[in-house]
Amino acid sequence: MTRERRLSWINGLLLPFLNVLTAFIATAIVFILIGVDPIEATKILIYGALGYDEGLGYTLYYATNFVFTGLAVAVAFHAGLFNIGGEGQAYVGGLGTAIVALYLNPALSAWIVIPLAISGGLLFGALWAIIPAYLQAYRGSHIVITTIMFNFLASALMVYVLVNVLREVGEMSPESADFIKASWLPFVHDVFASFGYKIAKSPLNLSILVALFFSGLVWFFLWHTRWGYAIRAVGKSNDAAVYGGINPKKIIIVTMCISGALAGLVGINELMGVQHRLFLNFNYGYGFGGIAVALMGRNHPVGILIAAFLFGILYQGGAELDFELQNVSRDIVVVMQGLVILFCGGLEYLYRPILIRFLAPIEATE
Repeated sequence: MTRERRLSWINGLLLPFLNVLTAFIATAIVFILIGVDPIEATKILIYGALGYDEGLGYTLYYATNFVFTGLAVAVAFHAGLFNIGGEGQAYVGGLGTAIVALYLNPALSAWIVIPLAISGGLLFGALWAIIPAYLQAYRGSHIVITTIMFNFLASALMVYVLVNVLREVGEMSPESADFIKASWLPFVHDVFASFGYKIAKSPLNLSILVALFFSGLVWFFLWHTRWGYAIRAVGKSNDAAVYGGINPKKIIIVTMCISGALAGLVGINELMGVQHRLFLNFNYGYGFGGIAVALMGRNHPVGILIAAFLFGILYQGGAELDFELQNVSRDIVVVMQGLVILFCGGLEYLYRPILIRFLAPIEATE
């Protein structure tokens, strides 16, 4: 095996594995410090997430959202952009989905309504990302700062819209009326039942297929199209991209719109698939969790699918820990996310010198 091949394995597989393992070891230390047996906690977490049909359904349901936001962060990363705005883009994307699902003619077929509602989420997510993109490309404002600010603006906007515009008449709660039924995505347990297979009920719905479709689409776009090449070129070297005839400003705009559109798909899982109405904070935590998912998955769709599934396990398993252990709350998932971000992001290359020294040393002839 050539040195370049060994370096590829180190960067693509061994480093993420060791970083995640270190994050879990650090989590085990946290458990010990609060008086919890980490082995017992791990058993509860794994059984709660994978040990029975309903738990697995919830795990995949949570993972679906992380696929969307992980892909959103990854696309921006490939252009050298750190999109922190997935939370706000998911929120406003849900508004776009809701507008379509509330106001289309109820007599229309689901084959028309569902694609239009998905398109509404894509469009509104992209539109919410385009202003930070413009400010980065043409005004020099840092994308991290502007996207964080737009998260707060999205939150304020949604409160206003749900209280003053879309709130159902006669209701005190800030939520919309139910969507038209043609926009509802079928639950997976109902789909299985239609074929004669009975599985436990869970929120898992067919948006998981949409997540798999967009994972494949992002892979093809980034590595097999001219635009994908331009995005990766800008991310590798802005000056080299300019020398090659690529306009970095245009690429920043396009990339952030794609990133925002992908984040906007969170609403199809939460709103079209489960709640069938628009309500406050349906996006809570998925935008920021997508950062950890993208880092863990090395910004590759296959890695993101694996990392999203792991975070789905953490979310569902964290709920079981909260229920089973008195001195553990579901907030332990936030601690785990933070540790993953720390070791997969801030300390990403902690083990790289050691691995290169022993597994891919520079040969004397080189």
